[in-house]
Amino acid sequence: MANFYSDNKDLKFHLEHPLMKKIVELKEKGFADKDKFDYAPIDFDDTVDSYNRTLEIIGEICGEIIAPNAESVDHEGPQVIDGHVKYARGTQENHEALIKAGLYGISLPREYGGLNFAMVPYVMAAELVSRADAGFANIWGLQDCAETIHEFASKEIKDEYLPRINKGDTCSMDLTEPDAGSDLQAVMLKATWNEERGIWLLNGVKRFITNGDADIKLVLARSEEGTTDARGLSYFVYDRSHDCVKVRRIENKLGIKGSPTCELVFTNAPAKIVGDRKLGLIKYVMSLMNGARLGVGAQSVGLCEAAYREALKYAGERIQFGKAIINFPAVYEILTLMKAKLQAARSLLYETSRFVDVYKAYGFLSEDRKLTAEERAEQKEYQKSADFFTPLLKLFSSEYSNQLAYDGLQIHGGSGFMKDYPIERIYRDARITTIYEGTSQLQVVAAIRGVTTGAALAKIRQYEQIPVKSEHEYLRSKLISMTEEYEKAVATVTGVGEPEYVDFQARRMVEMAGHIIISYLLLHDAQRNDDYARSTEVYVKYAAAENKMRYSYIIDFDPKDLSLFRAAKTESV
Repeated sequence: MANFYSDNKDLKFHLEHPLMKKIVELKEKGFADKDKFDYAPIDFDDTVDSYNRTLEIIGEICGEIIAPNAESVDHEGPQVIDGHVKYARGTQENHEALIKAGLYGISLPREYGGLNFAMVPYVMAAELVSRADAGFANIWGLQDCAETIHEFASKEIKDEYLPRINKGDTCSMDLTEPDAGSDLQAVMLKATWNEERGIWLLNGVKRFITNGDADIKLVLARSEEGTTDARGLSYFVYDRSHDCVKVRRIENKLGIKGSPTCELVFTNAPAKIVGDRKLGLIKYVMSLMNGARLGVGAQSVGLCEAAYREALKYAGERIQFGKAIINFPAVYEILTLMKAKLQAARSLLYETSRFVDVYKAYGFLSEDRKLTAEERAEQKEYQKSADFFTPLLKLFSSEYSNQLAYDGLQIHGGSGFMKDYPIERIYRDARITTIYEGTSQLQVVAAIRGVTTGAALAKIRQYEQIPVKSEHEYLRSKLISMTEEYEKAVATVTGVGEPEYVDFQARRMVEMAGHIIISYLLLHDAQRNDDYARSTEVYVKYAAAENKMRYSYIIDFDPKDLSLFRAAKTESV
């Protein structure tokens, strides 16, 4: 039987990371639930065993149900019937299988019916589902909305909605509008307080809403009349049972066809406010978006895994000129770099997840007792790392998912362009990852502050101090040299003293930092397991070449030449 967890030893490797002990102890709060719930773990080993057993179940469902359904779902897609969405047959089958196995809301506290899983195993589950079908991963992964409700909503809202998510009610985050895409402060869907009914009413249109006909909707709306900026926006939860939101249409997309992307019309839709007024975008959506970007990171790594496996399989089977094409240098070079990028993206994914796990666990712990000064400092440090790593993860993992899908299709040759092989669907599905939940360009905007403030360099220096085996010292020396180039490049750009010039060179600087950080993550993985040594060496060579190109561009660029690029602003088609 196919099992997407047991056939991937990399996942168990990351689940055994040394920091997991701290994460589990914080998450389980001293294993206090063992006396309240018969399924709660009693210690660290019991917790990790629970993670493994659950991931085995998810892996089996992915291998036996979700992946086999992927092609038919891609072909059939969802439909709009009487203003509501009907999933494709395979999508509904996937959904029901996961509900039956109790695999929704697994990160929720046990008091709401969840399993209280840490972020790392939850993200692993998302990676598994994404490898099976990236489109369905959007439906399953939107249970992230539960985290926002749990973290910010009132007890009344939590008690009403969280147990439903655990039982399989679907979710959506309704943010974008026809005139408010990346610029969410331009959202104009109106929220009006109805004194007579004692409830908020939502009116307006939302567009590009993933899983838009969900049972539970988190909606960004303008609650403050006369405002036009972020300070006038609040966050609301809406229940589909009110039947006051109609699906106008499902977008006809390039990929992730099974995931219904909807245009919605709200007509006096009753809703409850989440948290405080005016903080909808400033606080709650920003938190939700960070979770969503972590989700896209998992989706991207799942796509990388799928693309690599399809390419490796085809290259081993395809005979040309009397031998399998995997024996040709032009092909095995591509495959080797594909694996290095896959393992690189995965290492960044789980490092980011661990950072999120620690700082969020401290946040929930602070609700029970006052944190010590040492704990507060540690929480702040982990949150700072998570804030920089999250956009870095979204940038690199999504770009790599596109690159691996491209290379995987290339290895298939003409056959890859046909619908006879899954790589064609994987190629289409990967394309959205660099666009939604913030484009690659916006991830650079989010990450560049970590570069200019020195936070990225500080993290690099921290990684630099971790001892490595003697046979790997030459790789660490290479990374130290790359760091010196990175420092000089950043100093050169910031020394010009023009914000526009920093923005112009931002992506090159962020990517230089990212390549060094990812290289260190792989290098440290290789200290725990020799299986990572080859990918580490391959990736460091690749990263050095990529950074050298960026370094040369920055050092040789005359800031006065920026006028050559400004000309594009005045051109017309």
